[in-house]
Amino acid sequence: MTGGDEGWISPGATLICGIDEVGRGSLAGPVASAAVIFQRGVYVPGVDDSKKLTPTKRLKLFPEILRNSVSVGIGYVDSFLIDSWGIDYAVTLSMYRAITGLSIMPDWVLVDGYPIPELPFSQTAIKGGDGLSHAIGAASIVAKVLRDRVMEFFDIIFPRYNFAKHKGYGTAAHIKSIKDFGPTKIHRKSFAPLRDFINGI
Repeated sequence: MTGGDEGWISPGATLICGIDEVGRGSLAGPVASAAVIFQRGVYVPGVDDSKKLTPTKRLKLFPEILRNSVSVGIGYVDSFLIDSWGIDYAVTLSMYRAITGLSIMPDWVLVDGYPIPELPFSQTAIKGGDGLSHAIGAASIVAKVLRDRVMEFFDIIFPRYNFAKHKGYGTAAHIKSIKDFGPTKIHRKSFAPLRDFINGI
């Protein structure tokens, strides 16, 4: 379970923003980032790294996070830009988009992994932060729930690929669908094995 965030921020910080992304390793669909601001000391029981939680638990926590937060922003970057500019750029851009979606700006930012370049706020980067920081864990849940909804929508448009089940990740069934039917418009064609498939390898 994620802990409090007191050790990561300055004593004077009041509005604490956690930022995390999901979908980095997916073969299809967007990368998504969420930014969640809490008042210092606010804690939602049960928040943890979204990967450690069941879908049912994430869906239960999602409205609790929204209810207890000061502001929430979400940022998406689609597969076209991922292929054009690379996944690292896409992740950073999705984080910027999440921040600019906030209705109020934070005093301190906690980000999972690595610092966000040129961010005009004090920040602390925490490796494995989605399992250590309450604010980052909350952001990981919001990003995961909303990206899953996007992939469920794509499942309706592309029913042969079963996006609602694997959310675009490289399961054996998903890779077989790509081989059987070819890539869709939302597939990341710069990612292996799609790149190898397109090049006939």
